[in-house]
Amino acid sequence: MLELGAWNDMIITDYWDATLSSTPDRHALIAYNVSEDVRTTLSYRELDRIVTRMAAGLASLGVEKSDVISCQLPNWWQMTALHLACVRIGAILNPLMPIFREHELSFMLGHAQSRVLVIPKVFRGFDYAAMIDGLRGELPHLQRILVIGGEGDNSFEQVLLEQPWEERVDTRALFADRLLGGDDVVQLLYTSGTTGEPKGVLHTSNTLFSNVRPYAERLHLNRDDIIFMASPIAHQTGFLYGLMMPIYLQTTTVLQDAWDPLYAVKVAAVEKPTFTMASTPFLADLLEVAHKHRDELSSLRIFVAAGAPIPEALVERAGSAVNAQIISAWGMTENGAVTMTRPEDDAGRAIHSDGVVLPYMDVQVVDDHGQVVPNGSEGNLMVRGASLFVGYLKRPELYGVDNHGWFATGDLARMDAQGYIRITGRTKDVVIRGGENVPVVEIENLLYKHPAISAVALVGCPDERLGERVCAYVTLHDGHSSLTLEDVVNFLLEQRLTRNYLPEYLEVLPALPRTPSGKIQKFKLREQAKSIRLNGNKR
Repeated sequence: MLELGAWNDMIITDYWDATLSSTPDRHALIAYNVSEDVRTTLSYRELDRIVTRMAAGLASLGVEKSDVISCQLPNWWQMTALHLACVRIGAILNPLMPIFREHELSFMLGHAQSRVLVIPKVFRGFDYAAMIDGLRGELPHLQRILVIGGEGDNSFEQVLLEQPWEERVDTRALFADRLLGGDDVVQLLYTSGTTGEPKGVLHTSNTLFSNVRPYAERLHLNRDDIIFMASPIAHQTGFLYGLMMPIYLQTTTVLQDAWDPLYAVKVAAVEKPTFTMASTPFLADLLEVAHKHRDELSSLRIFVAAGAPIPEALVERAGSAVNAQIISAWGMTENGAVTMTRPEDDAGRAIHSDGVVLPYMDVQVVDDHGQVVPNGSEGNLMVRGASLFVGYLKRPELYGVDNHGWFATGDLARMDAQGYIRITGRTKDVVIRGGENVPVVEIENLLYKHPAISAVALVGCPDERLGERVCAYVTLHDGHSSLTLEDVVNFLLEQRLTRNYLPEYLEVLPALPRTPSGKIQKFKLREQAKSIRLNGNKR
């Protein structure tokens, strides 16, 4: 990869320092807090002072090289600052989605053995500080909780920002001693899979930037572009293209901390962004209001949509409602975007394909015996290349990379003669709701604890806006004659499951379809679930 030029051993602070030298007073971040309607701006120079203080402070609090620092933050400027501070002192950042609750966090924070956790006191009406207080007894490795907007010893502001840590530490010597190489792990992100618990994906600066650089080149982005990101930067999409890519490009990122399409229009009118990326539902929501606000959105040149196929009607509406070209992409937490259509492609490519592979990556479609299938035939999608992650934390047996470097994605796909792929299904047991993976096996295991449920299978049922919604098929124990969706939802909430993972449909069946060996045949249930959309049988 070094010989190819895919890896250059540069870390994010190398790119940061280059901009700091050339244009220190350029805006690095413009952050919008939707609920408070507050706009915060920070130049590269201003943010660098904050990052230096935070890095010195974290080291003084006992954070060592390779320690994990977790944060459960929305799209606030503090997360960008925290990542830069972590890299300065050789720590590993572990972003956690703001939707996670006790059930997910107790596992992730414990599995990562996080030393420090940074959270908001309150976001969108939810008290994060109270939630974490209830988990402290389960997390012996967690040494410090820092609360943005908090008070006293746990206040992020009082502990890290209001003390002159940089005057108490020789920061030059500290940063030189903690200097990272391109192959050191800098990011830990949890992804939901089929094993019943999340997997911790590990990335290095080389794997991440070998994706960011060709991605920006594919879209012809440069330092004159303004990046808008309302997709969570705790998710790989937001992290790569809303946090890292603007720093690589030496430009400005505009963050919106809660999705509201009308607010996004307001932001676009002021900041004139040229690029954004989000899951397909974001695009659908924006187009609902765009026809009344074409002038305010006129600066937007590129909208990359991923996480679900783009309906043809959306692309047609986009052509008359916004100036932006719609780009289709496919990727994973383990790789970032792997395939993407080109700006030079006609609009039909974004509708009918998920793009062609990016430089430094390779894809192939194979049968169950590993043989490449003919063009147009469905098979298992395999990927390899420079941006492939380096492993799952503490789960080496799950790192399914073969001797030739191929990684089984778990997706089914077709490839045409020009190399464009189309995702046709999934071999792995995951529902993707609004671009977010739903941990199916984990939720099924919770539902098996319900006193009325004897068997359960969760599948995705098609939804025009979110791509899929979660449908639960269950059978009941003898003596139980009925079960409602409300019963199931209330039970899962009692198990402290995040609301985004709750089933939205329920079917009680006399028996689930099974193979002769007893395995539930989910493909039959997925076919059955299609009728829910067709008949409108929402329960």
